Amino acid sequence: MISKKVNHALNVQINAEFFSSYLYLSMSAWLGSKNLTGFSSWMRAQAQEELFHATKMYDYVIERGGEVELFTIEQPKSVWTSASEVMSDVVDHEAKVTGMINDLLDVSIEERDHAASIFLQWFVAEQVEEEATVGGVFEKMKLIGGDTAGLFVLDVELAKRQFVPPVAG
Repeated sequence: MISKKVNHALNVQINAEFFSSYLYLSMSAWLGSKNLTGFSSWMRAQAQEELFHATKMYDYVIERGGEVELFTIEQPKSVWTSASEVMSDVVDHEAKVTGMINDLLDVSIEERDHAASIFLQWFVAEQVEEEATVGGVFEKMKLIGGDTAGLFVLDVELAKRQFVPPVAG
């Protein structure tokens, strides 16, 4: 059985993951409105990934006999000045999520909930990958600077990304 403290902390994180999905959908919409369809598609895949994370935690809480409590999802930002600003915000947001996942793992350790600690290790590893991926895109954008041809090439590259749910195991 899951402790009330771990259950609550997971519910808070579920909300954060749903918010991340909303934020990335908002970014996708803004990028699409600027005809950066590759960036928009990439962000939509990112939104799907965050939704997957939320539902993975949701299912875990239920599996452990806990109670899922869905909180209000905050309205995300919807206007940026550039694609570079969008990616900078993604980098900052993923760093924030990493901190939240680490704090959640700390709660599971404090509560001596070994099953939750093991479950959360997947998210710790996932955040390492997330930060590396978005950091790589942002670094490319910094190299491109104001070069519109470079932005076009990156837009084409980012359009290739598709979300594929991880295989259970």
